[in-house]
Parts: sequence; C-alpha cells; structure tokens
Amino acid sequence: MRKPIIAMILFLSLFSIPPVNADNNLLRSDTPHRHVVVPGDTLWGIAARFLNDPWRWPEIWGFNRDQVKNPHLIYPGDIVILRRTPYGFRLSLEDNEDEVRTVKLSPKIRSELSDTAAIPSIPAAAIEPFLSQPLVIERDGLDNAPYILGSSDNRVVLSTGNTAYISGLPKDKGSTWQIFRPGKALKDPDQKDQIIGYEATYLGNAKAIALANVSTVTITRATEEILKGDRLVPAPKTIFNNYAPHAPDFPVNGRIISVYGGITEIGKGAIVTLNKGQMDGLEMGHVLAIFRKSQDKSLTGELVQLPDERTGLAFVFRVFDKISYALVVQSTHSIKILDAVKTP
Repeated sequence: MRKPIIAMILFLSLFSIPPVNADNNLLRSDTPHRHVVVPGDTLWGIAARFLNDPWRWPEIWGFNRDQVKNPHLIYPGDIVILRRTPYGFRLSLEDNEDEVRTVKLSPKIRSELSDTAAIPSIPAAAIEPFLSQPLVIERDGLDNAPYILGSSDNRVVLSTGNTAYISGLPKDKGSTWQIFRPGKALKDPDQKDQIIGYEATYLGNAKAIALANVSTVTITRATEEILKGDRLVPAPKTIFNNYAPHAPDFPVNGRIISVYGGITEIGKGAIVTLNKGQMDGLEMGHVLAIFRKSQDKSLTGELVQLPDERTGLAFVFRVFDKISYALVVQSTHSIKILDAVKTP
C-alpha cells in the first residue's frame, strides 16, 4: 500500500506549480495545468492563458530557432499540458492513446474539415484579406490592371451582390479577383519622410461570370464602396502564417506609419503598418511592444520629453522589404500613428 501512496505523491509533485517568484515571472499566477484546444483558439490566445508574456511561447515550449518558424501543428481536441522538467517548465501536447481524440485524423481529412484544421497564430478572420493582398505596390503599380467600367443600371457605388462590367480582364487568370484602389504614399518619418512604398487599398472580391472584350463579374464581397475605375488583381493563394509568436532577438526601433481604415485612434484588433520590414530583420510571428512618445512643458515653458509609455503589443503577420503589417493584439491605452514599436 505504501508504494502506491509514494508514487501518487511523486506524480502530484510533478504537476504541482509553485508560486512564480520575481526572478522568473514567466508563468501567470493562475496558469492552468492543461488546456483543451477548441475551434477558434490561436497560438497567441493559448500562450496568453499560460504566460504573462505570450511572445515567450517558444521558450516554454522548448523550440529552437527553426521550430519557431515551423512549430508543431496544434489541432482542436489536442490537450496542451504544463510539465516540470529538469530544464524548467515546458508546454507540450498530451499523448494519451486511451482517450478518444476525434481530431487525430489523417492529414487528408484534416485539410478537408475547417473546424479540425491546425489553429493559426492569430485570429484568421482578422487578417485573412491581408494575407493574399499585394498591399504594397510601386508608384504606378495598378495603372495597367483591369478596371471597372460601370454597371447596367448606372450605379455610382457597387457593393456585395452587384454585377459590374470590366475592361481588360484576361481569360487566363482564373475567375477569382480582388478589387483595389491606388492608395497613399507610405513615408518613413525617421528618414526625412522618404517614400518607402505605396499602399493599395483593398475594396473587396469579385467572381468572373462571363469573359469577353467587356467582361462581367459579380461582387462577392465589399469592404468599402466600390467605384468606377477601381482596379482588379487576380486573387493569389492565401499565405498561411503559422509562425509561433516570438520576440525579435535583436533591437527593433520602428514606428507605426499607417492604420487600415484611416482612423487615428488605434486599439486592439487594428491592422497597422510599420516602417520596418524584411531588410530590417522582421519576420512573420515577431511580437513588438508599442510605446507612446509624450512631451510636456516645464515650469519655464520648455518642452520636455517624457519617458516612453508602453501602450500595447503588435503581432507581425506580413512582411515586405521596408514595410510590414501587424495586428494589435493588446492595448492598454490609445495608440496613435507615429507611436514607436520596439523589441519587448
């Protein structure tokens, strides 16, 4: 009888989690022992359940640098557990063949069932349109693209479900198209407002139903008003971002230079444009801290630079040469254009 009791004590001690001390503030004070993955979960969301700093996910999972870029796929029904190991606490997937785990299907079936697909890094619905769009173009990058001539009922504004007529639509580029309008120049405030790209404004999707000299399409999605003269670009395959959230291992000092939708007050869920990109070492999955720069007047009337105040976190999901796009995943105060982004 004594041996089973000792074994049980050892088993419980393996999974008991002592309070986190000040020197190792990695785990949350309310860290669960396990989490059952459900449809709609994300790597970021699960990391936030266990960690005070979700971008330290690779550290507690035990990833090396290559695994950060190609993490283990996690599916609904999987059980993430927290273990104590000789190397510290580690997260892993429970491997218990005695349990019924209906999501442990063949890769082929997984690819066919959306609610058993591998969970993404961040909410797919928030960033899906941005994963396949050009977004950053050359100055005249849309000048030769097919464009909307109008509609049979002379609508000024087109929206979802409307039929539109297109000039210059090729017959060999498929039937699925995205609609854009040339946007603003993107300037780097740290380089004397040097133009580092031009933004293409995504307006919606269209499906070709008749190809001719003047082709016919149906607007299948409209995120903004679609007008005569707006341009069409073939819809590419979606870039699936499954990078584990992680902080850059080098200093980053950039800025928010634009926000999707043209708003000036930015909060959680906003898509922001950064003046740093692949040439600066940024990659998909990088998490950056957002800081507000503030000034105030001294008693003598002089402007004094106040210490930077951290106001949120941004998750980089699309990277170009000099520009990247990030989802604001946390905000404690309002965020504004020109706020700084740095390595957390």
